[in-house]
Amino acid sequence: MAPTVPSAAKSASPSQPSGKSEVADLKQQLRQLAGSRAPDADDQRRDVFKRVISCMTAGIDVSAAFGEMVLCSATSDVVTKKMCYLYVGAHARAHPDLALLTINFLQRDCRDQDPTIRGLALRSLCSLRVPNLVEYLVTPLTTGLKDPSAYVRMIAAVGAAKLYHISATACIDADLPASLKALMLSDPDAQVVANCLHALQEIWTLEAANSEAAAREIETLYSKPVVFYLLNKIKEFSEWAQCLVLELASKFLPSDNNEIFDIMNLLEDRLQHANGAVVLSTIKVFLHLTMSMTDVHQQVYERIKAPLLTLVGAGSPEQSYSVLCHLHLLVMRAPMLFSSDYKSFYCQYSDPSYVKKLKLEMLTAIANESNTYEIVTELCEYAGNVDVPIARESIRAVGKIALQQYDVNAIVDRLLQFLEMDKDYVTAETLVLVKDLLRKYPQWSHDCIAVVGNISSKNIQEPKGKAALIWMLGEYSQDMHDAPYVLESLVENWDEEHSPEVRLHLLTAVMKCFFKRPPETQKALGATLAAGLSDTHQDVHDRALFYYRLLQYDPAVAERVVNPPKQAVSVFADTQSSEMKDRIFDEFNSLSVVYQKPSYMFTDKEHRGPFEYSEDLTNLAVGAEAQENVISAQRYQENDNDLLLSTSDKEDNGTRASNGSSTSTYNAPSDLIGLSSQTPAETSLISTGGPAYSSQSNFSLDDLLGLGVTEAPAPAPPPALTLNSKPVLDPGTFQRKWGQLALALTQECSLSPQGAASLMNPQSLIRHMQSNHIQCIASGGQPPNYKFFFYAQKDGATAFFLVECIVNTASAKAQLKIKADDGTAAEAFSTLFQSALSKFGLS
Repeated sequence: MAPTVPSAAKSASPSQPSGKSEVADLKQQLRQLAGSRAPDADDQRRDVFKRVISCMTAGIDVSAAFGEMVLCSATSDVVTKKMCYLYVGAHARAHPDLALLTINFLQRDCRDQDPTIRGLALRSLCSLRVPNLVEYLVTPLTTGLKDPSAYVRMIAAVGAAKLYHISATACIDADLPASLKALMLSDPDAQVVANCLHALQEIWTLEAANSEAAAREIETLYSKPVVFYLLNKIKEFSEWAQCLVLELASKFLPSDNNEIFDIMNLLEDRLQHANGAVVLSTIKVFLHLTMSMTDVHQQVYERIKAPLLTLVGAGSPEQSYSVLCHLHLLVMRAPMLFSSDYKSFYCQYSDPSYVKKLKLEMLTAIANESNTYEIVTELCEYAGNVDVPIARESIRAVGKIALQQYDVNAIVDRLLQFLEMDKDYVTAETLVLVKDLLRKYPQWSHDCIAVVGNISSKNIQEPKGKAALIWMLGEYSQDMHDAPYVLESLVENWDEEHSPEVRLHLLTAVMKCFFKRPPETQKALGATLAAGLSDTHQDVHDRALFYYRLLQYDPAVAERVVNPPKQAVSVFADTQSSEMKDRIFDEFNSLSVVYQKPSYMFTDKEHRGPFEYSEDLTNLAVGAEAQENVISAQRYQENDNDLLLSTSDKEDNGTRASNGSSTSTYNAPSDLIGLSSQTPAETSLISTGGPAYSSQSNFSLDDLLGLGVTEAPAPAPPPALTLNSKPVLDPGTFQRKWGQLALALTQECSLSPQGAASLMNPQSLIRHMQSNHIQCIASGGQPPNYKFFFYAQKDGATAFFLVECIVNTASAKAQLKIKADDGTAAEAFSTLFQSALSKFGLS
């Protein structure tokens, strides 16, 4: 019952005399009521306790009345008891010396005849969280786990977990986990069973980091008898408890297909549950159990479509968004299975913006030859939406579908019609998409340029849209009659252009136009290089200086650099790696799906699970990012968010992204371009408008960069590899090497079914690899995913091999990333490593 806060208490503060006088008055009344046997004493205590709680709510310090509150706690009134327990719990941690006063009456209440008071007293006793009072908790908890009342047993199960957090030693020494396990498997009350399961998971998960015995106990939770016992009782559990049991079942490793089908039959009706959390938890079980059964896995997708789509249309927008996030993850993994349901993802007028945005992404993902026309027609309707962000997203969605090679002819015509809408944001977004389409489909240049050529750069204010137009002016200047003059007018307004992105594109576009139409562009080129060299932005200055020195060296070489033969871009860079998507899928029915990133990227270390390796080792790949010199700072930050990428992976992604993005920049290395000030020759060249395009040369670009590239001989076959039986490598050196070495190999290999089953104890794999002269320096994880860092040393040499091995026991697959001091031996070491891994569990 929520007490009413008196007006005096609302206006009082701990430092005001009114608050102090009120506390003094309350203390006096409590003393008078202590031990009173008057007929109305209980009612008077309740009224005074209400005033005390009201003062607490208003922020008044009432800890001075602690002793009097304890004296008045001897009452049979449950409401008064609750308020007393609330007061004690609020002040015990701040005043541990006073908390000792509560022990006697709390222990007395733990033996009360009323089970409600026994349970409330036990809960309050465990909530004191004062380490010095741990000795007083063990006996009430042990007794509470055997209490005839289910309510008290339920409180005691949670209290055991609280005791573990206060003093793990006291909890283990009292053998409370064993009592919880016995209670879980025998108690007739479903809520008691659920609380015991939750407490055991919490205790054993934290204890497993330091105890092999606890790790073995965790394995018993995932054993067939426990899992099937809980699943058979699942209808008796509350919705929260059902989700807890289903999460346990998702980590169960069946021994054969019959067990998988038995579990699915037991849980079939959970897919029709009204609670979305239960439905999503059931879907997770179905998906994870059938990962190794391709045909059944596809049937599961078909089966779960209807429940998910039903949940999307029911409930609040927040619930719809959460379910849509999970649907989006499934759509990205199996777009064909959802292609016939595209109308379910059409935006409704009442949908919030965040729901509409997600639906647009799903429509883009499921587009194919059969539904592209209907989807694009719907998306084009959204382009005129009053919600500007949604209008932008719809235009981007149309462009993404075109890049997937679906109905390109019609889509290009519709995009060009967007340019006639006379809306700044529509024009800007459309120009960016037209630029990307031209990079992939050069054959459409004639139709696109005819429309784009009529657009005035003065009407485009957004930097991305202006940069896209400038790119087309430079790339297709031979087909656009006014291109040199438009570029010249933009150069004249160089100082008024505040976006470095636009200035970088303008530099390149003028260079391209110069080699295609030299007489008309020569003056503009000189002015552009002069403006670029005096620019305060480092990237703009470096690019201008690079272009100038390239022209000074040999114009023919400069032409081959700036105007290479046109090649269609086949694939644009994906923003999320497949490995990242797999990790998110493994964390289905969690916030990872909503945030679209694995849990380790947004949780604190203590909540990431019982990993045995250090804080530094969890971020081994971060240090290598400092070596990236060719990508812009913005792309550096984007790639750095993906801690799963190694050095070479990130370099590859950066290269692909710069080929597929309108914002790519080139930071010229200082040893190539030099950063010295302009020489008199440079000043003379710029003032005369730049060099004439006349000289010819066969000088290669590789020679220009000073790489001294020669034709590489055919590689010799790798020699047989033997490993040092006793390699020595400390964690600090391992981390430094991991950050410095490039990725040599990325491979996927399979484990035997026996090996996957044996991984319930990760130490067995570590011992097995040690027998093959491969040492483990760090390991961690929870079923079904385990992560290991291994190292080995080449026999008779100082070269080391470093391995990141991520094992999924559900699919019996292992993802390997190998780095090596001796890259030529990486392939041979990979063969040795995979051979050793394949034999795990067979001996």
